[in-house]
Amino acid sequence: MEEMKYTRMNAGIIDRWCREGWRWGQPIKDEDYKSAREGRWRVLLTPNKSVPKAWLRDLKGKKVLGLACGGAQQMPIFAALGAECTLLDISPAQCRSDREFAARMGYEIDIHEADMTEPLPFEDETFDVIFLPVSTCYIRYLDPLFIECHRILKPGGQLLGGFDSGINYCTDDAEKELVQALPFDPLSDPLLMQRCVQQDCGVQFSHTTGETLAALLRAGFLLRSIYDDTNEDGHLKELNIPAFIAVQCRKEK
Repeated sequence: MEEMKYTRMNAGIIDRWCREGWRWGQPIKDEDYKSAREGRWRVLLTPNKSVPKAWLRDLKGKKVLGLACGGAQQMPIFAALGAECTLLDISPAQCRSDREFAARMGYEIDIHEADMTEPLPFEDETFDVIFLPVSTCYIRYLDPLFIECHRILKPGGQLLGGFDSGINYCTDDAEKELVQALPFDPLSDPLLMQRCVQQDCGVQFSHTTGETLAALLRAGFLLRSIYDDTNEDGHLKELNIPAFIAVQCRKEK
């Protein structure tokens, strides 16, 4: 019940952000979809850096799951590249955006409005690729999710994920002083929950890079590649301090 309560709260918050013009809730332009069909495209796992195209080569006919990936930003690109697309997202607004874009462009996408803290509603070894942009900051525990991801990937399949490094939870609003100890867990500290409400950031949780990588390895993944990225703006970005990582992981054949 605890898990459902905060994740459903986050779903409502994200829906409102989408109505207010949140960057990650705005679909790509129709022209971007058409360009992708001609081989010109980019997708993001983290705020700024494009995912290397070598990570996503030859998607034609491949089964791709966009996990917490709604908003019609990445899934239209994968559809344009010939993938068989499935989306799972807890936000009705994000799911609706993908559904409407697919209908307008004339491609099929299987959409599940669901909570990724629960068992994923897919059979074992279903997908070739799971694409997971930054979103694990909205869930408390990583291990159950990564175990499920490993289960539903085909042998040799890839998990591509973007993750917060934890540093954003340590600083003051100006990002100039360290003021908060880790872990950042609002379910354990009412003052942190109050801070989340005041800052209108949803119920978030810190997961350091070490915690994230360890959870991926415990789930059985092999790490193939990794890169850093910064915040979209602010003092940490000005100092070029990484706040995110993106990883390419593989399930053994």
